[in-house]
Amino acid sequence: MKLVTFNIRSAFAQDGINSFEYRKPLIMNKIKAEQPDIICFQEVVPFVAAWMKETLTDYYVIGCGRDEKLEGEQMTIVYNKLRYNLMGLEMFWLSETPSVPGSRYEDQSDCPRICTQALFQDLETKDIFRLYNTHLDHIGSGARKLGLGQILRKMQKDAQEDKLPAILTGDFNALPDSPEMKLMNDYPQYIDMTSEITSTFHNYGTQKEEEKIDYIFAQDCYRLLSATIWEDQKDGVYLSDHYPVCVEMVK
Repeated sequence: MKLVTFNIRSAFAQDGINSFEYRKPLIMNKIKAEQPDIICFQEVVPFVAAWMKETLTDYYVIGCGRDEKLEGEQMTIVYNKLRYNLMGLEMFWLSETPSVPGSRYEDQSDCPRICTQALFQDLETKDIFRLYNTHLDHIGSGARKLGLGQILRKMQKDAQEDKLPAILTGDFNALPDSPEMKLMNDYPQYIDMTSEITSTFHNYGTQKEEEKIDYIFAQDCYRLLSATIWEDQKDGVYLSDHYPVCVEMVK
C-alpha cells in the first residue's frame, strides 16, 4: 500500500505565487507520477474537492464538509477505484456529540473538527481495513488531546467489534513530544510509520525550525517499507505549505 497524508492548504488567494490556482499543475503531476493508492487530504474546500473529482480520474473522492450544513473544509479520502472497494463510510465530529454536524469541544477554536472514517477492501489481497483521516485543532492543546483521545477510543471500540486493522492519518498540529501526542503511548498497537521524518510543515519554504505535525499511524500488523516527504517545488511554487508524507507498507 502506498499511502499519503496531504494537508493541501485551504485555497487562499493571499498565498501569492503559492495560491492554489498556481499549485494545481504541480499537485496533479506529482500524483500522476507517484500513483499512490490512497491519499488522505486535509483542508479541502468545496471547489478543491470538485477539482479533485474532475482531475483525479483514476480515483474516487469521498468526504463532506465539517460545518453544520456539511459545507466548508473536508477531510477528504481519495482512493484508487480499481484497487479498493469502499465498504463503509462515516464522518464524526470531535466533540461531546460526534454525530451532530458542526459540533465541537468548548476548549477549541471556532473551527469544527471532523474525522472521516472509511472501511476498505483491497481487491488484490482481499484484506479489509479501516482508515481514519483527521485534522486536529490549530489553537488548543486541550482540544487536540480531547479530539485525538476520542478518535483512539473509537478505533479501539471498532477493532474490538470485528478485529480489523486500522490506519490513522492527518495533520495533528502537534509536535512528537507534545502532551497530546503522548496519548499514543497508551495504544502501542499503532506504530508511527513516519517516525524517521523530522519536518512536515515548512510554510512555503520559510519555516526555519523543523516542525513535524503530520503523521501516519498503522496497526502493528503492517510493515514499513519506506517513508518520504514530497519536497517538490518549481520556481518557488510548492505542493502546499506542508510536505505531503508518503509511506509504503505491507501487511
